[in-house]
Amino acid sequence: MSFLKYNLRPIAGDASYRKFYRLTQYKKNKIIIFAKKEKYKNLIAYFAVNNFLRSKNILTPKIYFHNFSKGILIVEDFGDLTYYKLLKKSKNKFSIYKKLIDLLLKIEKIKPKSSIKIIGNKKHKINNYTNDHLFKESDLFFDWYLPIFINKKKALNIKKKSRKILSKLYNKLNFSNSNFVHRDFHSQNLMKVSNKIGVIDSQDAIIGNPAYDLVSLIDDVRIKTSKELKKKIYEYYMTKTSKVYKNNSDKFQEDFNILSVQRSLKIIGIFSRLFKRDKKKQYLKFIPYTWQLLEMRMKSKIFFEIKKILDLSISKKNRKKNLIK
Repeated sequence: MSFLKYNLRPIAGDASYRKFYRLTQYKKNKIIIFAKKEKYKNLIAYFAVNNFLRSKNILTPKIYFHNFSKGILIVEDFGDLTYYKLLKKSKNKFSIYKKLIDLLLKIEKIKPKSSIKIIGNKKHKINNYTNDHLFKESDLFFDWYLPIFINKKKALNIKKKSRKILSKLYNKLNFSNSNFVHRDFHSQNLMKVSNKIGVIDSQDAIIGNPAYDLVSLIDDVRIKTSKELKKKIYEYYMTKTSKVYKNNSDKFQEDFNILSVQRSLKIIGIFSRLFKRDKKKQYLKFIPYTWQLLEMRMKSKIFFEIKKILDLSISKKNRKKNLIK
């Protein structure tokens, strides 16, 4: 009598509620994704968007098995070689970033759809990246990070004032809801698969501003890059993007800066929440650099009001502080 030989071992997770396991069977690997919470977002939305991108010739993991009610997906294993690892080691980062920008431009050409197929007649709705979404994300900074340093009543007052200022900025956006946006397009979610680039973690995809994914890549909080390199990557993108954005380069740059500020506020809030609520402290080390990005993008005059209120709220010293006490 023969027995099925396999090896199952946990692998590093991410900031979600999912758990990941590598299944080795007959010398071939697969990834088991298990989610108890937020099953729709972490499994069903992932399933739908992942397959949609594959249908558009974007390399995403094949899905071999799904059981949504039990919270299980079995997907193709892309290995462990992220572009984060490649960039950290590379002496010629720009050559790598050009390849990632080329992929982003390919994704940018995908015609956005308000709903995509899940299974049978069921469909997953892809929402527009409205101001409500932007506020919900930037609110995390005021709800989770600010109360670490000041009392909740004062933090709430600052949040109300900041929302009015941010509202003016969000209303300035020129290219809202015109593109398919991955929404987490950074080096940790891009994998080297043979000579191709694999894309993972696409469950948060939305129809939004074309500058958002570019922000995610250039102002990636996990990997420090110089201002000069950031500028080169941005300029490379602008040479190859559509005429609409080329012919309105000033407006596109403004959108980029606004969304970078919004995203940095969101990330500081998310990492604070992961620490305070979920006891995940490994993301705290990224907060000081996220502050650097925030300060860099707020140099434009349009950010005078929000910069002033943040400067009065959080000292330079606290921006560099380790939150673990």
